[in-house]
Amino acid sequence: MNRAIGGVTPDGHVITRIPIERNKIMKRILLLIAACLPCMVTAEDETEPTVAVYDIQGFISESGNIPSSPFSIDFDTELPMTFHDLITGLEQAVSDEQVEAIVIEIDDAGLGFAQIIEIRDQLLAAQEAGKDVWFYSDYYDNASAIVGSAANHFALMPEAIVDFAGIHYEAMYFKGLLDKAGLQADVVHIGDFKSFGEEFYRTGPSEFSKKQTEELIDGLFSEIVQLVADGRKVEAEKVKGLIDRGDFTAEQAKQAGLVDELQYRTEFNRTLRETYADANFEHDYGIPGSPIDEIEGIFDLFKLMFSDGGDGKQQDGYVAVVVLEGAITELSIAPVRRAILEKLKDENAKGLVLRVDSPGGCAMASEILWEATRQWTDSGRPLAVSMGDVAASGGYYVSAGADRIFAQPGTLTGSIGVVGMKFVVGEGLEKLGITTHSTQRGKNADAYSMVSPFTPEQTEMLRDSMREVYATFKQRVEEGRGERLEAKLETMAGGRVFTGRRALELGLVDEMGGLRDAVAWVIQKAELDEAESILTPRPKSFFEGLFYEPEYDEDDELVKMGQGASGVDAMLTAAMQEAGLQVLPPAMRAKVRRAYGCMQAIGESRVQLIGPDLRLDW
Repeated sequence: MNRAIGGVTPDGHVITRIPIERNKIMKRILLLIAACLPCMVTAEDETEPTVAVYDIQGFISESGNIPSSPFSIDFDTELPMTFHDLITGLEQAVSDEQVEAIVIEIDDAGLGFAQIIEIRDQLLAAQEAGKDVWFYSDYYDNASAIVGSAANHFALMPEAIVDFAGIHYEAMYFKGLLDKAGLQADVVHIGDFKSFGEEFYRTGPSEFSKKQTEELIDGLFSEIVQLVADGRKVEAEKVKGLIDRGDFTAEQAKQAGLVDELQYRTEFNRTLRETYADANFEHDYGIPGSPIDEIEGIFDLFKLMFSDGGDGKQQDGYVAVVVLEGAITELSIAPVRRAILEKLKDENAKGLVLRVDSPGGCAMASEILWEATRQWTDSGRPLAVSMGDVAASGGYYVSAGADRIFAQPGTLTGSIGVVGMKFVVGEGLEKLGITTHSTQRGKNADAYSMVSPFTPEQTEMLRDSMREVYATFKQRVEEGRGERLEAKLETMAGGRVFTGRRALELGLVDEMGGLRDAVAWVIQKAELDEAESILTPRPKSFFEGLFYEPEYDEDDELVKMGQGASGVDAMLTAAMQEAGLQVLPPAMRAKVRRAYGCMQAIGESRVQLIGPDLRLDW
C-alpha cells in the first residue's frame, strides 16, 4: 500500500512519486549478460505472462507541476506521476498480448470525476480485449463504485465502509473571510448565469446560481447512477434505491450485485497468486520512472547540475500533450504557451493535444493562449482538446479553436460570459494602520484603485469594456465551432454552464471521450501508423528543479511574457492564515486554494472569464 513516497501539496494532497528501483546498474548488467548469452533465455521466458498492477495513491496531477510548500520539500529525483503517465500505462496494458490481467486499487488516490471515467473506460477496453480486470477496495463510495463497475472481479473488504449515498456539493463563500482582511469584492456581471464572484460578495447563492447548480448536480448524479447500473448490469432504479437508503452493508452490496466478492486483502492477494501462478506481477506497468539515476555520490550530483533538463528532440513522429491546469493567469499560461510554440518548431511533433482542466481566469491571458493555439492550427497540424473535470469560461475560450474537442459526460464546460471585479483593500489598510491620500488628474484615473470601490460611472465604463470582451469571446466560439453549433450561440451564452453530455448535444464539444481518445484522433488525422504521446514540458522532481534552467533557443522570441504578481497576495495569505484554514479537511482546503488562485487572477486583470469550479468531493 505505501509504495509511493513524496511530499504534500498546499491543498493537503499527498504527492505520488514513482518509486526508483534500487540496484538499477546491477539490473542493467544482468540484462547485458542475458543478451550476450541467448542460450540461457528460453522461449518460456520470452512469453512469460504478465499481470499489470496499479496501486494508485495520492493526488494525480495533470501536468505534474504541483505547487510546492515549505512542507513538501524533499530531495527525491523521482517524478510525480501524471494522469498522462497513468492512462498511457493502462492503454499499453490493454494492447499488450502478454498482459493477462489488470489489478487496480484507488482507495488512496486523489482523482477527479473525468479521470475516474477515463480509467473506467480503459478497464472496459481491457475486458473487451479478453483480459481479466480485478478491483479491490476497503470502501464502497462513488469513486470505487464507478471504477469497480468496469471490473469482472470486484472484491470488497467484508467490513468495508459504505458511503454510496449520492453526491453532495458544498459551495463556499468568502465574504466573511474578506471582511476579516478588510477586503471588498466589487463585481460586475454580464450574463445572468455568470455567477463567479458571488462567493466573494455574498454569503449564499443567487437564484440564478442555485438553479444552475441544481441542473448540474442532476446531470452528474444521473451519470453516476447510469455508469454503475450499466457496469454491474443492475437496473438504474435499484441503484437509486440503494443510494437513497445510504446505510447498506458490504454484504448487502454483494446481494444487490454491486460487487462480486467480499474478501480481506490477504485473501484477495492469495487468490491472485493462485490464479496467475506462472505470471509476472508488474507494478505500475507501462508507467515511466525517473529518467535520472539515483544520486549516490558527488559525481551524480555534478551530472545533474550540468544537465540541461530539456525534453530532447524526438526522432520519429509523435503527438505532443500540453496541459493547462488551474486558474488562467499570465503566470500559469506562460509555460503552456511556450510549450506549444516550441513544439511548433519541431517537425517531428505531428499533432497536439491540449489537456484543459481549468475554470478560466484572466480574459487577456485567455486571448494570449488562444492565439498560440491558432498558430498551431495555422500550421496545418491537427489540434485536439481533451477536457478534464472543468473547462469553463476561459477554459472553453482557449479550447474553442481546436479541430476536435473531447469531453467526459461529467465535464463542466461553457460559461460563456464575463465578470469584471476588483478587490478593495482600503479597510484592510486601515486595519494595518495605513492611511492613504490620493491626487489625480483625469476624472476616472482612480477607477482601478484598490483603495475605493467603483463609482456608478466607473461601473458603466467597466461594463462597456466587458461587452467588448464578451463579443470577442462569442466571436472566438463562432469561428471555432462554426456550423457544429446546434443553436444560436446567445442561447448557450450568458454564463450558462453545461455538463459534457449536454455540451455535445449543443455542439459545444464534438465527442465524448478522454485523453487517450484525443491522442488517437490526432494520430489518425496526422496519418501516423503508430505514434507515442509525449507530455511536455516534462515534469521535474523537486531536486531537478534546483538545478535546471529554462532553455532559450537562438531563434526564440525576443520579447517574452513576463510574470505578473497580484497586489493583494500578501493580504489574502494573511487572511487565510488568520482564519485557521489548516484545520479544514483536504477537500475543503483544496476549494479554498482554488478560490485563492482565482483571486490571484483577479489581481492581474479586472475583466475575468471564470466559471464555476463545481468539483465533486470523492
